[in-house]
Amino acid sequence: MTRTTRTPTILLTGFEPFDTDPVNPSWEIAKALNGEHIAGGVVQSVQLPCVFGASMHQLSAALREHQPQLVICLGLAGGRSEITPERVAINIDDARIPDNADAQPVDAPVVPGAPSAYFSTLPIKAMVQAVRDAGVPAAVSNTAGTFVCNHIFYALMHQLAQPGNASGVRGGFVHVPALPEQVTGKPGMPSMALATQVAGMRAAIAAAMTTHKDLHVNAGQLH
Repeated sequence: MTRTTRTPTILLTGFEPFDTDPVNPSWEIAKALNGEHIAGGVVQSVQLPCVFGASMHQLSAALREHQPQLVICLGLAGGRSEITPERVAINIDDARIPDNADAQPVDAPVVPGAPSAYFSTLPIKAMVQAVRDAGVPAAVSNTAGTFVCNHIFYALMHQLAQPGNASGVRGGFVHVPALPEQVTGKPGMPSMALATQVAGMRAAIAAAMTTHKDLHVNAGQLH
């Protein structure tokens, strides 16, 4: 009898459109890559609500359902011009504006009693290099903010840090720029075409799947 080996799953999440915006590039990228085979794994894309709490619960359900080997959550960072893997998630929700359910937590922990922060377990510097090698602008980011993006990043890392993650599933968060159609009438606001972002994330995922010791290169910031 021949035993079949399951292709490793790469869980890729993106957010629903936020507020009055008709699209969210994080979901458009995830949707475009859904089902692709990259570096020995297959992408399973899941849309999350841009809502505190509910996004965390849906992510947990997706982790249970798909049993991924690698998890990358995507989110929009309006104003950024590069694809930016995040270095650290902090245990704080401090919303300058309401989420899609009109919730606006202030100085609330993502997970009460949990550690103050978690570092990404993705090879973020290798991912940045791979994205640049694909001809797409990229940089390491040292802050994921305090809105729903950081909320889901922290929730993911907290869950992966639990003893139940015996198989060593790795994960983290990547911020992506706005799409050109989102910046119409906003002079000076950077954007990046969807096809370019998809190509960049394809390279980033491949690097994450094949790199287990990150590059030892400078990616610090003065501010």
